[in-house]
Amino acid sequence: MFVSYKWLENYVDLSGVTPEDLAEKITRSGIEVEGVERTGAEIKNVVVGHVLECEQHPDADKLNICQVDVGEEEPVQIICGAPNVGKGQKVAVAKVGAVLPGNFKIKKAKLRGEASHGMICSLQELGVEGKLVPKEHADGIYVFPEDAEVGSNAVELLNLDDAILELGLTPNRSDCLSMLGVAYEVAAILDRGVKLPEAGQSSGEEKASDYVTVNVEAKEDNPLYGAKIIKNVKVGPSPMWMQNALIAAGIRPHNNVVDITNYILLEYGQPLHAFDYDRLGSKEILVRRAKDGETFVTLDDTERTLSSSQLVITNGEEPVALAGVMGGANSEVQNDTTTVLLEAAYFTGAIVRGASKDHGLRSEASTRYEKGVDPDRVLKAGERAAALMAEYAGGEVLEGTVLFDEMNVEPAVVEITLEKINASLGTAISVEEVKDIFRRLQFDVSVDGTSFTVTAPTRRGDITIPEDLLEEVARLYGYDNLPLTLPKGESTPGGLNNHQLKRRTVRRYLEGAGLLQAITYSLTNDDKAAKYALDVKEPVRLLMPMSEERSNLRLSIIPQLLEVVSYNKARQNDSLAFYEVGSVFLQESGEELPMEEEHIAGALTGLWHSHPWQGEKKAVDFYVAKGILEGLFQELGVYESVSFRQASMDGLHPGRTAEILLDGEVIGIIGAIHPEVEKELDLNETYVFEVKASPVFRYEKPALSYSPIPRHPSITRDIALVVDTDVKAGDLKSVIQEAGGKLLKEVSVFDLYEGEHMEPGKKSLAFSLKYFDPAKTLTDEEVVKVHDGVLAAVKEKAGAELRG
Repeated sequence: MFVSYKWLENYVDLSGVTPEDLAEKITRSGIEVEGVERTGAEIKNVVVGHVLECEQHPDADKLNICQVDVGEEEPVQIICGAPNVGKGQKVAVAKVGAVLPGNFKIKKAKLRGEASHGMICSLQELGVEGKLVPKEHADGIYVFPEDAEVGSNAVELLNLDDAILELGLTPNRSDCLSMLGVAYEVAAILDRGVKLPEAGQSSGEEKASDYVTVNVEAKEDNPLYGAKIIKNVKVGPSPMWMQNALIAAGIRPHNNVVDITNYILLEYGQPLHAFDYDRLGSKEILVRRAKDGETFVTLDDTERTLSSSQLVITNGEEPVALAGVMGGANSEVQNDTTTVLLEAAYFTGAIVRGASKDHGLRSEASTRYEKGVDPDRVLKAGERAAALMAEYAGGEVLEGTVLFDEMNVEPAVVEITLEKINASLGTAISVEEVKDIFRRLQFDVSVDGTSFTVTAPTRRGDITIPEDLLEEVARLYGYDNLPLTLPKGESTPGGLNNHQLKRRTVRRYLEGAGLLQAITYSLTNDDKAAKYALDVKEPVRLLMPMSEERSNLRLSIIPQLLEVVSYNKARQNDSLAFYEVGSVFLQESGEELPMEEEHIAGALTGLWHSHPWQGEKKAVDFYVAKGILEGLFQELGVYESVSFRQASMDGLHPGRTAEILLDGEVIGIIGAIHPEVEKELDLNETYVFEVKASPVFRYEKPALSYSPIPRHPSITRDIALVVDTDVKAGDLKSVIQEAGGKLLKEVSVFDLYEGEHMEPGKKSLAFSLKYFDPAKTLTDEEVVKVHDGVLAAVKEKAGAELRG
């Protein structure tokens, strides 16, 4: 809601309160003011000028030489290219030395050999948005009314010295979608009175009921409908003050009749609609539900297909307006309109909201109906609008309002006690202070001891329960004045649970290892939904997807991370490392909703390390990705329980892929992206991993333990074993560790040899074995005995022979 400070002054005394002060006070009372804009703060030295002479430039077809009286001793010559400039006009003139928006300074100039001492301005050049400029001035200069004083400040006349407050209203404060609603709010804050506008009275001798009848079939949707008739209307521009008010509120002026309905909408918060009476085609207004398939052309010249869930205003037969949303082209007020039927009605929020949503029509009127208008202002708004049409459109308001009224809205009566107020707010407010707050709000209140019975006016439809009154007391007493107290009673210090701690550990470790966090969509398309899934499940498809690209819940994070890598590589980022801790969604048979499971995933490509000065580079490979995971498992305390096993998966390289096992259970996958997929996504060699978080997080990390520095030496033996080519190094290592017993502390692979001097189908694997006893120095005999047992075990279980 845009609120003009100068317009607001018509209803509340704002003396001594600057727009910035007012914005601060409103914000502190519970309605956020998102900004204060002083529209013409930059403009200087712009006055009203009178065009005395206007002749075509001798050397330019589109320029005119104007002699303009600007209130000085002599007229000034100004060259103007506006197509609508003419002799006798009152115009806005930026004199030499003037400053326009954008710090544009006006200087003396020569145009095609003729001197120009200033500029005749359009509204756009004075800072008004083009979409708000009246159509008659949209392509040229602005022309003031004839009574504008020559030499007077044009900025003040156009209200460009105003300040506009932008209110960020919450849905419950629809009462402030009007100038009067804001006036009541400001008056309560400042403890000042509200000056209400006079509604006006009928002036004609004829009766409106002789011209129209009103019938309502859909009484639940439209309990109140009033129609007024204004004859002898002359459609033309609205007065400048009204146009200024509408522009300040972000509404484009059209003509006096339409502008008056918009002005009242902003002033009272009550939408009105003006019909051309002669174009209605009947003397009847019938409000009913639309018929399914019925068509209707709205004011934007769009044909709408209606349904029975929507409410229409008809002439007894065909629709002339979509109730509360938009009028019809068949009854639009035009330049030749002479008689106006003015509608002032109450439509329920639900019926307007449904129609607005169905047709994609969002208007100032529908916004207010949706949130609820004040039923007490409906007819008053109609009376005031009719009086303004009589004053500014020369109309004659016929006697009476043709009315359908089955409105039965009683003001809300709410009770609250002083004890509840003080107990909730932690204050010691007195009965008189609370009573005074309700007085400032203009709520009727009766007091019985320390109990308050409050009757909230119908304009405040948000007041329904004691807590609403509590909020009103708190905000007008001042949130800043509430005492600062600590809560009483026992409390538990906050902290992270085990799952949250583990998740934070994962993030810190991976970021410390050099990976960047990515956050990707949980939604994907049919092709990617089940790709790289650890659990084979049927993907969950959305009932109403926003697009086919986001139509399924994902079963794996890897496809989204590959999209991130591809996106960055396309922007010349070749060395990348990303991780994501996110959810996948698994649908179990018989379950209505999918199960959400947290996974840890990563994707790496390009160089892992680059030291140009030393001439060293290390490209990402399988063991870089595996090392990152092993470090993570070490950090989480599950390293000893994790193992890797060669595996295959669609989309991954068949020779560089492994399953990740925790106590023998598969919990993840690691591997290189298949070359065909890399080509499809235009990727370099890329490695990925994905691990289920829950099995890892369930492990309790062992406490840190201290091992003293060894006092006794260790003995190392290196062995090269010849085995079949299908024997895996990991299986052989497990056999060695099992056979070595307590004395064997470390086993590591340091060489693999295949080729010349090896039998076909054979390979050589070299291991380094470290033997150690923390309690004593080992003898050769003890080591030989254990070592021989190791050699016997590998020969028996893996067919391994010592390489000669």
